[in-house]
Amino acid sequence: MSSTILLALALMLILEGLFPFVWPDRWRQSFRKITEMSTGQIRFFGLSALALGLILLLLAEL
Repeated sequence: MSSTILLALALMLILEGLFPFVWPDRWRQSFRKITEMSTGQIRFFGLSALALGLILLLLAEL
């Protein structure tokens, strides 16, 4: 179980680091736009990402 969590964490870090490494200027622009969003918009985006992740996790278990 702990190796699965470490693999998931490693994959998350790889994906999180990929965009600023490959497209630093575009990543900076996107990050700047996110900081200009309202709190409600950011929370909705976070909730949507969370729900999508949970759905994908459930589908992977089938």
